[in-house]
Amino acid sequence: MEIITKAMGKMDVSEDKIFEFPEGLYGFEDYKKFALLDSDYDPFLWLQSVDEPNLAFLIVDPFLICGDYETDIDDESLKKIDITKPEDIIIMTIVTIPATGTPITANFQGPLVINKSKKKCMQVILNDNRWSTKVNIIEALNNKGGK
Repeated sequence: MEIITKAMGKMDVSEDKIFEFPEGLYGFEDYKKFALLDSDYDPFLWLQSVDEPNLAFLIVDPFLICGDYETDIDDESLKKIDITKPEDIIIMTIVTIPATGTPITANFQGPLVINKSKKKCMQVILNDNRWSTKVNIIEALNNKGGK
């Protein structure tokens, strides 16, 4: 499938890299299909809308940033994306890189839940006040390294 991306221009993307968000993302509910693409900055990935070239999110595995990160997501929610086995779950967080030079942050309160076998995803809001929508990535990595 050929798509136009925000970061890399026009590219051919295989179907195995296309994921569906049946309910969309919060604030972007109209966009359901996204490609999961490598970025030039490992371990970050791009979550690129298939339908809107200017809609792309940098994402990262939150467990790389914070060793004690937890997501308590109820089974009813997970059924929405056909999760039947824990090993099918991948958790990612959306990264924000402000133009103002303020810290780069990750949304630990609203992680993405990916069913890697069914290619379905959802964004959940955690009811856990330990996690914020703006976790400073550098600060969290420094804290993780100091433990």
